[in-house]
Amino acid sequence: MAMHDVLLIGAFFVLVLAPAPWLGRFIHRAMEGQRTWLSPLLSPLERFCYRSAGVDPAIEQDWRRYALSLLAFNGVSLVLLVAVLMLQGALPLNPQKVAGMDWPLALNTAVSFVTNTNWQAYSGEAQLSYFSQMIGLGVQNFVSAATGLAVLVALCRGIARRSAATLGNFWIDLTRATLYVLLPLAIPLALLLVWQGVPQSFAHAVTATTWQGAEQSLPLGPAASQIAIKQLGTNGGGFFGVNSAHPFENPTAFSNLLEVAAILLIPAALVFSYGHYVKDLRQSRAILACMLLLFCIGLGVAVWAEWQPNPAWAGLPVEQAGSLEGKESRFGITASALWATATSAASNGSVNAMHDSFSALGGMVPLVNMMLGEVIFGGVGAGLYGMLLFVLIAVFLAGLMVGRTPEYLGKKLEAREVRLLVLSLLVMPIGVLLLGALAAILPAGVAAVSNPGPHGLSQILYAYTSGAGNNGSAFAGFGAGSTYHNLMIALAMLLGRYGIILPVLAIAGGLAMKRAAPLGQDSFPTHGPLFVGLLTATLLLVGGLTFFPVLALGPLAEHLGQLAGLSW
Repeated sequence: MAMHDVLLIGAFFVLVLAPAPWLGRFIHRAMEGQRTWLSPLLSPLERFCYRSAGVDPAIEQDWRRYALSLLAFNGVSLVLLVAVLMLQGALPLNPQKVAGMDWPLALNTAVSFVTNTNWQAYSGEAQLSYFSQMIGLGVQNFVSAATGLAVLVALCRGIARRSAATLGNFWIDLTRATLYVLLPLAIPLALLLVWQGVPQSFAHAVTATTWQGAEQSLPLGPAASQIAIKQLGTNGGGFFGVNSAHPFENPTAFSNLLEVAAILLIPAALVFSYGHYVKDLRQSRAILACMLLLFCIGLGVAVWAEWQPNPAWAGLPVEQAGSLEGKESRFGITASALWATATSAASNGSVNAMHDSFSALGGMVPLVNMMLGEVIFGGVGAGLYGMLLFVLIAVFLAGLMVGRTPEYLGKKLEAREVRLLVLSLLVMPIGVLLLGALAAILPAGVAAVSNPGPHGLSQILYAYTSGAGNNGSAFAGFGAGSTYHNLMIALAMLLGRYGIILPVLAIAGGLAMKRAAPLGQDSFPTHGPLFVGLLTATLLLVGGLTFFPVLALGPLAEHLGQLAGLSW
């Protein structure tokens, strides 16, 4: 590593962490309807949205009505997006004359964007019209992220409120998340990306002449606006097929830094928002410490692994300072490893390099990040409410070890909450191990694998882990465009999204109704180094006990085989 690599990592942490306390406080005030510096501008628009939708901002919902509203909104969004994708050939803003998608691919794509996964079994510049990109996918980039933020806010209220029957109003939370959080951040980021050279136009394409004299058609389109929200909303869906490895999506080293920092900007801030909800920023610092510890471990392993020479090069007169295979020479090894770690620590899924070309251990880092539930910062809202589930599990385990009824911030965790926690823990194993096993044994599933041996298993693991974890990235050699994988990965994405959201809302509703006992000397502190260690161990043990055997057959076997001189 050179000094500029160290500076890149340092600048990344500064851009993510420096604004987090201020932005977290702003998000808390905005979501609770308190006055902010944007209120004079956006309050009239907010009230107009409520009047147009027939929403009374004074009426709150219990967790069941909140969940039904969420499911209804997401269900309608899914149907409309499928229709847009299948009918795009007859819709406006289609200078490329792109035909409508077949229904399996349209369904997979719609599920992907509605669930904030943005898994892409298509190439955007070749298979989507501008109407589909903007009205279809662009809108979902906003509202799917806003949905995750709304669920987090409901859980925060459930933990913070005392003897309450309601958690807020989904329609209000959705509106505020979009107007006050996502739009004000996406607009300036889009302008910065345009300044760096990202296209934002309705032109079809330009023709360029290469150095060899050949003509090449370069696709354009309204890219900058979608790229800004795909990063900030932890969506990850690229305007172009190769995502942020494309020079039009990510033209410079500065745009690369802005985009990778944008992935974790809101998730880091939401940790501080939670502290404001429970009126104890020590809780925020403890959770952030756990996240940073796991993130730095993953980043260190990924950077180290990608800087190691391939054992197959032994004795050959080639460069021994790491591998650029599958990486953009504009960014290099460290920037690629940093992006891979960040995009899988969040449920983002965008890439600036081909993860399929990473070393065995380097490719295992994003895989492990996703298998942990993408709670190391995680998606907008989704990451923190997933982490808070692990906080409750850690508190429950601590209670078992000392023989006390577990409690968190004065609220006792009883049988109902524990059953819901266990239910949420089953989501990733079912989505990854069960659906992945079917893909590994059925001919229709195996046909998508392009590599033999352990790496072929890693391709299947990565695809279904990415789907169930609502990430959206993939090992590029995996042929995900078949009808089988379109439908099965769509199932994994639905399970990974709503199989977590519904238990979270049920837990929030139960906690909101509880009375809080005063914290005493015998209460287990959830803000010190001991709890950070317990929470970290809980995450690693749950993920390790669940997924270590299959990791041993995939990336670990591949790594050991390479050291032994084996190739497949």
